Amino acid sequence: MKKTLSAIAISLWFSAGLTAQDTITISLTDAINRSVSNSVDAVVARNQYKSSYWGYRTYKAELLPEVTLNSTLPYYSKSYNQFQNTDGTYTYVSNDYSRIDGGLSISQNIPLTGGILSVESSFERLQQYGEGGSTRYMGIPASVTLEQPIFGFNRVKWLQRIEPVKYKEAQQKLIGDMEEVSNTAIQYYFNLLLGQINMEIAEQNLKNSEKLYTIAEAKRKIGQISENDLLQLKVSLLKAESYLTDAQASLNARMFQLRSFLNYGEYLILKPIIPESLADKLPVLSYAQVIALARENNSFTRNVQKRMLEANRDVSQAKADRWNAKLFVSFGMSGQEDTFSRAFNSNNWRNNQIVNVGIKIPILDWGKGKGKVKIAEAERDVENSRIEKEQMDFNQNVFLRVQNFNSQSKQLELAKETDKIAQQRYNTSIEAFVLGKIDVLNLNDSQSSKDEARRNYIEQMYQLWSYYYQIRSLTLYDFISDREISVDYESAIN
Repeated sequence: MKKTLSAIAISLWFSAGLTAQDTITISLTDAINRSVSNSVDAVVARNQYKSSYWGYRTYKAELLPEVTLNSTLPYYSKSYNQFQNTDGTYTYVSNDYSRIDGGLSISQNIPLTGGILSVESSFERLQQYGEGGSTRYMGIPASVTLEQPIFGFNRVKWLQRIEPVKYKEAQQKLIGDMEEVSNTAIQYYFNLLLGQINMEIAEQNLKNSEKLYTIAEAKRKIGQISENDLLQLKVSLLKAESYLTDAQASLNARMFQLRSFLNYGEYLILKPIIPESLADKLPVLSYAQVIALARENNSFTRNVQKRMLEANRDVSQAKADRWNAKLFVSFGMSGQEDTFSRAFNSNNWRNNQIVNVGIKIPILDWGKGKGKVKIAEAERDVENSRIEKEQMDFNQNVFLRVQNFNSQSKQLELAKETDKIAQQRYNTSIEAFVLGKIDVLNLNDSQSSKDEARRNYIEQMYQLWSYYYQIRSLTLYDFISDREISVDYESAIN
């Protein structure tokens, strides 16, 4: 009996220093809602989406005009520079001057051609010091410049194809990640609930074992049971004490796991309750319905599209890199005078034109350019094969989830009925043992069956919730409310 008192003392000590405020009753819905808002996994998912959001914003900014201010305030130089005389001899001349310049430019990417069109206005003030020093101004009121690759890789065009798909993938992935967070909360919640059930079973079995052993001692004194049966009951009592200690330790570990995941205080005691029946609310799902929703809503579909586009982009870039030709055209007006106002006076403007076409064509590269194209094409084929295999696995995964989900309601119903019958059998076995109608082995068998049936009922309930949220994660669809699942994207980026 010393071990019995020791086990009870452990349980009492665990809650002795805790006030009523340190214990809360938590439902499965509470755990799911808190996991989505407070868990570290949810924070990670939102930060991943935030990164994708700003990546998409950066892409959108590339399609808008970019305004740039360039300025040097000021530049000063006093040095001696080498100078060649008319007779071929060299000398050094002093160069003492300062320069101030500034410019404002507006540039715009051209997605259709991959070029860049820019408009710029600038000025420069040059002041020379020393004997004969002077001040000059040069102004360029406006110049228009076009930089255009010829037969080159159009980066912006590919960005327009890929970036919207990537952003849609990120949005769908955020919803799917939140459903995965909910599923993890369900797993931890039922772990704690099972630990609490095990604790209750251990406490009840210990009480029953003590009661039955006391009765058995009295019956042994009057010769109604054998010494072997009495010893067997003693062993059962010792096991019950051991199970209680183990159950308490397991409960503490499971509580810490859920408490940490939900970001609760270290010393808070969570009391889970058995969730309401989910089976009555759930429809029977068809594979065709679920796979259609999964293909439409799951981020896997967007991921496949993105990877195929990226593989085709790499092939296009490898082909374009074999030819390197660029057109540079600039046209504008400029003025050079000794005052700022005269430099920008239209009467003093002169043409300022630049046309430059550069071409770099490999004559003999020993197949290097062709090899890069073949490598990119081979990698595209490998990626397509990999995607085809992943699509088959995805479809199979959806099929198995639907199959398991549809059969789980029946499994839960059978487990519930088995739990009820096993409890009735155990109660009847105790009465029969007291009356001497069954032996210890049958009594222990009924207890083991009762305990196993109770645990199996909780396990089957967990499986139903888990399968349902797995399908929600695949389809991003709430089949109970018959609507698509959504999240607040604005709060995710703030």
